[in-house]
Amino acid sequence: MKCIFITAFSAMFLWGCSNDADTVSKEPTVENVGAIKNQDAARSTGTKVMMQAFYWDVPGGGNWWNTISAKVPSWASAGIDAVWLPPATKGQSGGYSMGYDPFDYFDFGSYNQMGSVETRFGSLAELQSLISTAHTNDLSVIADIVVNHSSGGASEYNPYANSNTYTNFQPASGMFARSYNDFHPNNVHSSDAGSFGGFPDLCHDKVYVQDWLYNNANSIAKYYKNTMGFDGWRFDYVKGFEPWVVKNFKDAVGGFTVGENWDGNAGVLETWVNSAEASAFDFACYYKMRDALNNNDLTQLNGDMLLKRNPYRAVTFVSNHDTNEIYNNKLLAYAYILTHEGYPCVFYRDYEEWLDKNKLNNLIWIHNNKATGGTTYLYADNDEYVAKRNGSPGILIYINNSDSWQQRWVETNWVSTVIKDYTGNSSWEPTTQSGKWVQVEAPPHGYTIWSVK
Repeated sequence: MKCIFITAFSAMFLWGCSNDADTVSKEPTVENVGAIKNQDAARSTGTKVMMQAFYWDVPGGGNWWNTISAKVPSWASAGIDAVWLPPATKGQSGGYSMGYDPFDYFDFGSYNQMGSVETRFGSLAELQSLISTAHTNDLSVIADIVVNHSSGGASEYNPYANSNTYTNFQPASGMFARSYNDFHPNNVHSSDAGSFGGFPDLCHDKVYVQDWLYNNANSIAKYYKNTMGFDGWRFDYVKGFEPWVVKNFKDAVGGFTVGENWDGNAGVLETWVNSAEASAFDFACYYKMRDALNNNDLTQLNGDMLLKRNPYRAVTFVSNHDTNEIYNNKLLAYAYILTHEGYPCVFYRDYEEWLDKNKLNNLIWIHNNKATGGTTYLYADNDEYVAKRNGSPGILIYINNSDSWQQRWVETNWVSTVIKDYTGNSSWEPTTQSGKWVQVEAPPHGYTIWSVK
């Protein structure tokens, strides 16, 4: 979710009529969009690196799907295994929308409504082509799912509010029409876990809402999976509804699932992933890295994170479309997440615009080929941090945030073995002692990553 949201929505509530309250929804005849089936049911997500394939306010004009499609082959070659797309359907702001103001969950750029036919990112056909290109290159496609709220409904009298509310949704797709019965307050309860930005807040306890989200054959979950060909799900603003919503959605269709639970408390994240049976973005790790690098205190990297509590459920990141607070030595943060446990996510602008792509590709290669096994944390002070991964062959990561070269003796997992730095930042090729100790070095505001030669 974007903290500073859509600004031009107050004058766009122009649509009529409501759906019946809390009844099992009927599935209308839908446009045949040329179903894109998943070509590889065994396609793996989470073993390599995810790419967040957008940023806030990407160029409009309907070219973004084509832009991403052209980059997919090179991303696949670099070691990316999944692309996370922005919300792909028509928002209230039409061709200006980043998708977080959802109006029609089934308009992927083919209906003339909300001021445009295409979405900001392109047409239905262009999205289908992107998904096919990703699958051809063995990349999974992660859909951004925004189901806390809706936006763009017409005004109607709401007996639960005793006033008019903008809760009358009649999408051109004919799918998932909504009325005041489907939002808060209603006859079930006045609110749920949280609302966002004053938008009408969907009630997930309503059978009608559940049917359209994941139960019906043409529900969002099943349509996105079986017709559009999405492989996984990123849930926006999961603080706004209960974890069972994510669990039910995932159980209905499978696929890699990650939630945006914006909380720096690792315990909160752990509780949520256990309840939702899904992964979460590791905001605890993000804030520890921010404090470590911005405040020159690498002991923060020894702090509590989801990746240390449950690495199989932790999606680590350095920046995203909402937040970019790690502004000092950002490449060191990537060196951290791409050598440690968890499933790392690379941000589009960092990769394509702001940082050294060759260095990121090197780190991705190391992650995919060398960084295996559990983690042992060896040393940390204000300037230096050392850890090792205990797989085969495993790695030793040395981060140096000081202004000069540093050297340190550390205990490895290797006996009398020649090792080398796989980043190329050091030309040393030392031999570990019989007791596994070795001296390694790292450049100023840099890092080295050592493994068996």
